[in-house]
Amino acid sequence: MDHLDEPRPILVIGATGKTGSRIARRLAEAGHPVRRGARGSAIPFDWERPETWAAALAGCRAAYVSYFPDLAFPGAAEKIAALTVAARAAGIERLVLLSGRGEHHAERCEEIVRQSGLGFTLLRCAWFAQNFSEGYLHAPVLAGEIALPGGQVREPIVDVEDVAEVAVAALTGEGHDGALYELTGPQLLGFAEAAAALSAALGREIAWRPISLADFHAALLPLGGAMVAEVFTGIARETLDGRNQWLGDGVQRALGRPPRSFAAFARAAAETGAWSDAA
Repeated sequence: MDHLDEPRPILVIGATGKTGSRIARRLAEAGHPVRRGARGSAIPFDWERPETWAAALAGCRAAYVSYFPDLAFPGAAEKIAALTVAARAAGIERLVLLSGRGEHHAERCEEIVRQSGLGFTLLRCAWFAQNFSEGYLHAPVLAGEIALPGGQVREPIVDVEDVAEVAVAALTGEGHDGALYELTGPQLLGFAEAAAALSAALGREIAWRPISLADFHAALLPLGGAMVAEVFTGIARETLDGRNQWLGDGVQRALGRPPRSFAAFARAAAETGAWSDAA
């Protein structure tokens, strides 16, 4: 049963991340009490310190769950399972889980949430457009070249603003309990096409250079070490094989409007100075 009009806070786990920061801001702007769940928060939440979970969950009515660094990392499923137990004990009524398309690790975590006995909504997301503006591809865009594996695979890149808006709807509104939303953009894009859209928005050439998975792994090593390189290369190997070359209807179903395009994202990001430190 939903009691989402009660004046109890909504916990946003991962409140400093791409999705969590936007969700927390949107909730606060709409007048909903928000508890920001992060390691440095007043009431901290740390995935590596389960002893912090009970206090972060206490008194909350719903929780947005973003697992850091990714649901594909070893131990993620066990932590998601433990979190659902803690959430039940705290009286949480609904979990909204951030998940990934075409990732078997993510689908395992979805099933844990489904079987938790809690109300839930699952947000299964395509590639984030904001990876190019505030993620690991920000520096390559500034440098004028993005090097990615995937060949000619086309991905329905999703704007994180859409993800955040769907999450807020699921956390605060009716009709989302038990839903699985496939969140994608409105069109399939190859990385060459994404680079062309970035070029148009920035007014200078952004090239795409296809690389092998081995080269991708090698490039990740100095950024995050062997574990990070292995996990994210595994995700790329699994999800950039063509399995995600179809459009989801999650944004339309949840919000009653079409998703934002990658070109619109690129124009808006350029206008707000996302790449303003470019030479």
